[in-house]
Amino acid sequence: MRVVLQRVSEAAVTIRGEVVGRIDRGLLLLVGFTDGDGENELAWMAEKVVGLRIFPDADGKMNLSLSDVGGGVLVVSQFTLYGDARKGRRPSFVKAAHPELAIPIYERFVSLLRERAPGAVETGEFGAMMEVRLVNDGPVTLVLDRGAPGSGAVEDAAVENAAVEDVERRADPETHGGKPIP
Repeated sequence: MRVVLQRVSEAAVTIRGEVVGRIDRGLLLLVGFTDGDGENELAWMAEKVVGLRIFPDADGKMNLSLSDVGGGVLVVSQFTLYGDARKGRRPSFVKAAHPELAIPIYERFVSLLRERAPGAVETGEFGAMMEVRLVNDGPVTLVLDRGAPGSGAVEDAAVENAAVEDVERRADPETHGGKPIP
């Protein structure tokens, strides 16, 4: 499961000229699913989204969660989050869950958010061509991944963490006698 989360002062989704979902202060979630995503991933992500401390407190520090500020959530399905453009010029979407699997997962995720979020939880329409408008507040944008074992997300995160550690090691003069590592 992959979510691109954006803190917004307002957001709306329109289909064929009609606004079908709209929130004021809160979070816009672009959500994609892959095979193997299930209740554990959905519950973890719903808790994470509602509990992330990414709203400013009185001192301007990111110390408040969606629950603390009473914000809304706009959830938009987006299978393209699992696009793979490493080869060629046309992305492959083979890791994205097919609609017959993704639709019930999407609906369950929205239901879990409605149980947890303090404000309105609005949605787009799964599979529809949508226009999403937002005013990004900050801007604050996070990419959240939570995958079932074997889904690729766990393995991708391990590779990414190893790459970050390597960059940090190369940037630390203490680890290589003060000499730059090529």
